[in-house]
Amino acid sequence: MEIGIVGLGLMGGSLALSLKKLPFVTSVVGSDHNLEHQRIALELGLVHAIVPFETLKKRCDVLFFAVPVDGVIALLNNSIDLAGSGKTLIDLGSTKALIVDAVPPSIRQNFVAAHPMTGTEHFGPNAAIEGLYTDKVVVLCDLEHSGEEQRSIALQLFRAIGMQIQTMGAQQHDRHAAFISHMPHIISYALANTVLAQEEKENILTLAAGGFRSMSRLAKSSPSMWEDIFRQNRDNVLQAIELFEAELTTFKEALEEKDYTRLHKEMKDANKLSEIFT
Repeated sequence: MEIGIVGLGLMGGSLALSLKKLPFVTSVVGSDHNLEHQRIALELGLVHAIVPFETLKKRCDVLFFAVPVDGVIALLNNSIDLAGSGKTLIDLGSTKALIVDAVPPSIRQNFVAAHPMTGTEHFGPNAAIEGLYTDKVVVLCDLEHSGEEQRSIALQLFRAIGMQIQTMGAQQHDRHAAFISHMPHIISYALANTVLAQEEKENILTLAAGGFRSMSRLAKSSPSMWEDIFRQNRDNVLQAIELFEAELTTFKEALEEKDYTRLHKEMKDANKLSEIFT
């Protein structure tokens, strides 16, 4: 099996490192519009070769699209000539509904919508790391609309690199992702900006310990990538923010009213998260 990966940043580069180790994968070929990314990917040995997308499309049995959602949609529209080819097209986009709705009908059976729930705040091919996907969850969306062979190949590949499979609808995925991924990034950006806006920010940051570092880590993420995600999942993210604001107001009111019993209860309720998420 020969695999092509379009986009050789953190996600695509890390995926290449994992796929290259599989005994049934003969080669991993990359494509990236960024010439510097191409150079670094080859220098780091992320892929066996770099080729133009048109060549990769003809040459590879499986194509992974590890690019932002708008790029995935453009690539899918540039792949309609693969209809009836039996090739498998898998995207790794952070939002799914827009992608699923945009898949050209002629290649819908070739396509598998996937979102690996993993990553770091770093980006670009230098950020690629081995084991990024190991023991992480991958969500496969609207799998019933993919061809039987394509479903089988996607499951085989994700399981072979050590991922745990979850399936759900694209709309359901986007709502869930707003709460556990997209809103936390908004909060991290807002926290960083709050501290940076203070007159004595340098003195404040000298005191930064585990709590601040953990919560602000996501603020290092690519603004270009996350602007796209927030735009594409706007309604769900707005709803998540509104619900978070209501919870934050509860804490604020308890402090304003010196109602420490209520404050303690709210924190105790939050502790229940550890019962289902460790």
